[in-house]
Amino acid sequence: MADGVDALRPAPFPVVDPERIPTKRYYDEEFYRLENERMWPHVWQMACRLEQIPNVGDWIEYSNLGKSVIVVRTKDGVKAYHNACRHRGVQLAKGHGSCETQGFTCPFHGWRWNIEGKNTFVYGKHLFSEKQLEQADLDLPACRVELWGGCAFINHDDNAPALRDCIGPLADRLDQYQVDKLRAEWCYGAVLPANWKVAMEAFMEGYHVMRTHPQLHEAAGPLYQSMYQEPQGHAPPVNMRISSRDNILAQFKHMELLSEGMAGMAHAKDVETASTLLDVDLPEDQIQALMTWYGILNDQVTKQGRARGEPTPDLNALAVSHPIKAVEFIYPNYFLLPFLSSMSAYRIRPLGPESCLFEIWSLTLFPEGKEPPPVMDTVMLPYDSKEFPPIPQQDYSNIPEQQIGLHADGFEFMRLSKDIEGLISNYQRLIDGYLRGAPPEKLAKAQHKLGGNFDGPIHDLGL
Repeated sequence: MADGVDALRPAPFPVVDPERIPTKRYYDEEFYRLENERMWPHVWQMACRLEQIPNVGDWIEYSNLGKSVIVVRTKDGVKAYHNACRHRGVQLAKGHGSCETQGFTCPFHGWRWNIEGKNTFVYGKHLFSEKQLEQADLDLPACRVELWGGCAFINHDDNAPALRDCIGPLADRLDQYQVDKLRAEWCYGAVLPANWKVAMEAFMEGYHVMRTHPQLHEAAGPLYQSMYQEPQGHAPPVNMRISSRDNILAQFKHMELLSEGMAGMAHAKDVETASTLLDVDLPEDQIQALMTWYGILNDQVTKQGRARGEPTPDLNALAVSHPIKAVEFIYPNYFLLPFLSSMSAYRIRPLGPESCLFEIWSLTLFPEGKEPPPVMDTVMLPYDSKEFPPIPQQDYSNIPEQQIGLHADGFEFMRLSKDIEGLISNYQRLIDGYLRGAPPEKLAKAQHKLGGNFDGPIHDLGL
């Protein structure tokens, strides 16, 4: 990449006005090609959850944009290898499995490698020139891999900044919430007829709740009104026309709806805990009552989780020392949605200029030794399947329509709110940084500003 601003290369359809995103970035084939060439090979990609490879010899394949990597647990830790036989390039492994003793065998000619990536067998070795059989040349090329948040992340760039240097302070905050100890309960996926960025941006602000998720807005209308409909500070996050008790009941209803729609974002065990707290004594002032109730709820979720043997953090203490947003974005395509004891997670991968794979996990804490079997495969559904929970159904109904609308004559830019759609602008301009060849250390530092930026403002990224 370039060493200075003067050496930066041009990129098509740049974000010149941070409040306007050119629509061709979402379907132009050349822009898509440049993302694949200049950005994706240099970023950290969430490849798998670590519980999927718990034992030595366990492996899983990760692929994106035609590049396949084997992630495997060895006696020395988790490693990753580029997934191609050193003979004729056939993929060595697909899906997932375990191969501690036998290693990887090419299905074409039977060449073999152990889990350390060392070539152990060449069929008909005498048929090859000696220079074709040098050990270092036959060993599987390693792909860079680092661990965080209960996941393995890979990067095709050996010179890219370290994973935590890219995530920045957000990694430290999420660590306090035991993100590395969360385990998946399920994973659903769908192929959406939309650019990967369109799919991601649907989850970078809560401004869409009023129309897209009317059931949530109906349950907690004053909350959303205070954030989006009225000037900041002009409307309290409560309904002054109802009692404090009724307001708590509305908050509980909102939690139930989130649980129905997202599971990990409002786990059933936390909803059950909340249901036992609807009659606690509260102050008459609604704002004080709301703060008191959530304080009691945080305390009870913490205590009950620990009583079950779960590594539940002190939620009240962390709300002060390490606050996090309802949605946290880890560049370029991974989201965590934390709430009380649990989280949902999203991963979006491009399949073409106007197609992407969208996966959703439900994550929660379990007592040590009582974790469920790992979720090894994504349950794939049509994007308009009624088997998806209500909230994804509603989001997925908008995304394809937006992709179509982006092609409309005269619609040249998306027009963003500078105050609550800033994350969209910020990560889009970071993409420009990669396309233009900005210095890696500047790109890593810019990523720090995406943490905690959900529903946030446009930032100066220093690029």
